[in-house]
Amino acid sequence: MAETIIFALFYAAMLGIWTLLLLNVFLLYGGYQYSREAEEYTFPKLSDYLGLKKVSILIPAHNEEMVIGRTLTAMCEMNYPRDLLEIIVINDNSKDATGTEIERVKAEFPDTKVIHLEIIGDRGGKGKSNALNIGYQEASGEYLAVYDADNTPNANALYYLVYTMEQNDKYGAVIGKFRTRNKNKNILTAFINIETLSFQWMAQAGRWKYFRLCTIPGTNFLVRRRIIDAIGGWDPKAIAEDTEISFRIYNMGYQIAFMPKAETFEQEPESLKVWIKQRSRWVNGNFYVLFKNLLNPRYIKSFKVIVDIAYFFTVYVLFLSAVVLSDIIFIIGIFSGIRLAIPNGFFIIWALSYVVFLFQIAITLSIEKGEVHRKNLFLISIMYFTYCQLWLVASVRGLFLFLKETISGKGSKWYKTERF
Repeated sequence: MAETIIFALFYAAMLGIWTLLLLNVFLLYGGYQYSREAEEYTFPKLSDYLGLKKVSILIPAHNEEMVIGRTLTAMCEMNYPRDLLEIIVINDNSKDATGTEIERVKAEFPDTKVIHLEIIGDRGGKGKSNALNIGYQEASGEYLAVYDADNTPNANALYYLVYTMEQNDKYGAVIGKFRTRNKNKNILTAFINIETLSFQWMAQAGRWKYFRLCTIPGTNFLVRRRIIDAIGGWDPKAIAEDTEISFRIYNMGYQIAFMPKAETFEQEPESLKVWIKQRSRWVNGNFYVLFKNLLNPRYIKSFKVIVDIAYFFTVYVLFLSAVVLSDIIFIIGIFSGIRLAIPNGFFIIWALSYVVFLFQIAITLSIEKGEVHRKNLFLISIMYFTYCQLWLVASVRGLFLFLKETISGKGSKWYKTERF
């Protein structure tokens, strides 16, 4: 009886793993096609392009003294007309020298409109969504751009986002691409760099190619001000505010376009403790968005929302459950006397799934200049057995936090990623 149950679990695990593998291969092919198309994109010189709209850049900042100076400098050096640009730094209840750094950079760029919006007391300290809602009320731009406090975009990133937005009235938002700034710090940041390129950059590109949809990331994106006004701002209960607002933009009938030439570099967690907390917040927040829509079907007004719900369900529920099952079977095989008489064909299927996993990551790295080298090839060979297993810990923790907060009714507590 026990062997029958374990054998059934083995089948279920393989089904779940292969479902996501094949989905990723499908998205990889579309992403590869789109990456080749994007290489051919050309943009007119900024000085020759007429009709640019005013942009308000929103930068939420809470205790960001380590990074905000570099970030704000990069924003002030953006290749965009000074009279059409304002930068609003939402200094949200910071207890460190964040404000001092903002004022220092502000003084260095007197020709750029930098608004130091200081929030103190009970009005602040309620997370990124709350900070963005306060910040955008002060904005005067027709477009809103959002960047995290650790971002250093390339000089033309904002122009590329704006130019793309103005090509199609159906675009409600345009997202750029983000890269890992500290990828060479340690093995964890090296893994994050590979993950960012393969599971985020390629997945976004593939979904845009096939379905004309993308999910807004937390940074390096542009959105029409009138959309934010229409939906009443960001959901203050959502700690995955990027996913939540994406669904509402879909429901309004807009597309979220992807422009990978608009690049930003961000600092990633350099310690496992910080990484676990950050990823757990992502999982917790995405479960909130999934259940907010699944339990209230009236929210679902667009086919794109259904596609994204299915995608997130596959990633966070089906695949992770399958990996947990496979790990349980592995542990049972070691610590019990039960031995499964699994046909050799199934071992071949398992080995093939590992090969496919390696192949799709290697293809992605080959697209990025300078990413194919011996260190990365070694890392992707051990990634499934190491970094992917850490995702299980973060996902289980994120699910636990979601259930705990839902049952208690206290809501989610925002965790700001610690800087280095």
